[in-house]
Amino acid sequence: MEEARVRKIDPSERNQQLIVKSGIGGGASLSMQRRTLDSRFARRYFVGYGIDVGGGDDSLQQFVELFPLIKNVFVYDKAHGDAQKLDNVDDAAFDFMFSSHCLEHLYNPVEAMNNWIRVVRSGGHLVICVPDEDLYEQGVWPSAFNSDHKTSFTLCKATSWSPVSVNVFDLIAKFCHLVRPLSVATIDHAYRYNLPRFDQTSTPLCESAIEIILKKL
Repeated sequence: MEEARVRKIDPSERNQQLIVKSGIGGGASLSMQRRTLDSRFARRYFVGYGIDVGGGDDSLQQFVELFPLIKNVFVYDKAHGDAQKLDNVDDAAFDFMFSSHCLEHLYNPVEAMNNWIRVVRSGGHLVICVPDEDLYEQGVWPSAFNSDHKTSFTLCKATSWSPVSVNVFDLIAKFCHLVRPLSVATIDHAYRYNLPRFDQTSTPLCESAIEIILKKL
């Protein structure tokens, strides 16, 4: 295990045997039908060698046949090192970076974003999803639905009920010298606003997220 933490990551390495689980998947799985209907993911964003930070058993690698220009996806998880630092990943090692619902589990989103951008080549893309605090946590902190969440995220509010809220626009603004934002959007696909409070991502269709798509300068 310790050797795995310090060795350099090879973008072309097939790093694990994936196990597809039955039942409702995580955030990445919930998003894939939506992404297959948007040709930009298959033709622009998911092209070449990618790294999925925090993918675990809900990784983009499970769906590579849906995005034919992907050469490989390395799923970087706890066994490989610290997702906030990626200190065993070389600069500009990957053509694209994907992370679905990992950033909220890290102590320092700014440091994480800096390193996630660092490992992508110039002209490559980053696709990042985080929970929207109003759609997912729904006014309660600490999170009632995931006790490991260390940060909540909002697109743009003057004030937040959350004591650890991060404004996504403010976060991206710190990196405008490194990336060009292509899309920053609330993803409320199949979200039902009239239902009583519960974790709607536990249903087969619903997303409760903010999606960030960046192009490395």
